[in-house]
Amino acid sequence: MIRIGIIGCGRILAAHLEGYRILREAGVDNFEITALCSRKAEDAQGYVKRGEGPPQRKPVSDIPGDPLAVGDQYLSDFQPDTEVEIFTDFRELIAYDRVDAINDFTIHSLHHQIAEHAFAAGKHVLSQKPLAVTMEGARRMCGQAEAAGVTFGVFENLRFDQGVRHQHWAFSDDGPAGEIQIAVMGNIGTWWAPDLIVAETPWRHELVQGGGMALDLGPHFFDMIRYIGGGEIVSVTAQTQVVEPTRYLLRDGERVDPVSCDADDTFYAHFELESGAAGTMFGSWGGHGTNTVLGDGQVLYGSKGRVTGDRIQLDGQEEQSLASLYEANASAEMKERHFPLGLTNDFALSQLDWIRAIEDGAQPECSGAEGLRDLACAYAVVESDHAGREVSVAEVESGELREYQKPIDAKFGLE
Repeated sequence: MIRIGIIGCGRILAAHLEGYRILREAGVDNFEITALCSRKAEDAQGYVKRGEGPPQRKPVSDIPGDPLAVGDQYLSDFQPDTEVEIFTDFRELIAYDRVDAINDFTIHSLHHQIAEHAFAAGKHVLSQKPLAVTMEGARRMCGQAEAAGVTFGVFENLRFDQGVRHQHWAFSDDGPAGEIQIAVMGNIGTWWAPDLIVAETPWRHELVQGGGMALDLGPHFFDMIRYIGGGEIVSVTAQTQVVEPTRYLLRDGERVDPVSCDADDTFYAHFELESGAAGTMFGSWGGHGTNTVLGDGQVLYGSKGRVTGDRIQLDGQEEQSLASLYEANASAEMKERHFPLGLTNDFALSQLDWIRAIEDGAQPECSGAEGLRDLACAYAVVESDHAGREVSVAEVESGELREYQKPIDAKFGLE
């Protein structure tokens, strides 16, 4: 039995508990959540037992499919007989003798601190993306995990999304779309536009807290491209903006509690892959009027056709459903690898990947090393803007280029 302690009980916890509940309903019974930690005990207590304890915070999003829109979830829904201990200090939870593994769902700047204590205690970790507040923090985490000989995963749920799994197949050796040649993705004004505080967390707009859209969503986007394209991103040329220098909370239709922003809310990036393919991505938390989205998400051109969302159009053929093509032609082995136990919930799949890796004494599909590369790609965006030139992902990953990160490293003792 893998006993899990969760650190961080913000609104995203509901989506994580939903994933664990789905695993239990699918017959996965080799884990239990034995401890929760939050700065305020009542925030943790609200997730323990349905019908008891303080109310959970209201969802901060109403966008369909957004994990932050998931309604109330309770541990008692899938482990009614498990005693759950509540902590307000993550160090005490890590030291608790009924915890073997840690889920870290805290802010960026705590990830390297929590990991250091967990790895020193010989405990496995699944950390929320991005891996760390800077590359130096990420490098330390990976080194400490390797030295401790534990399982270290990064929660990059987009690569476990059903549609992304289908796209991965489409561009695999056995897929119909051939090798990726061009990748384009962009989204303006869908989230928190035009000037709301992202997820009601003001720190996301502070440079010294590792805030900004490029670092918040960039790891997701780059992980998805790396996974679908099957190759590493080697260089990035980018620009960033602060389109809305002041952001607000929305209460009863009124904008209140303004915060000043010095971390980007908008970025534009061109990237190149080692295969020779290239692409462009852009994103913004700004945008008045209405939103703009390219295609049905990312638009991917391969040597044999185009894919966007669930639509695939191969040369000389009519457009068709990618999901239907996948079901008819993907191998049974790939389907089992993509959707073990028939699961399709991306949170549950990511959690199962990590749990199975612990059992096997191995690293999960989305390991610390994967998270390090994703973070290097995201940091390449802001480092490129800061340097005013094309940057290689390698120079960011190694720490050779870190000018943008210097004030963040200084704040958290990561020089």
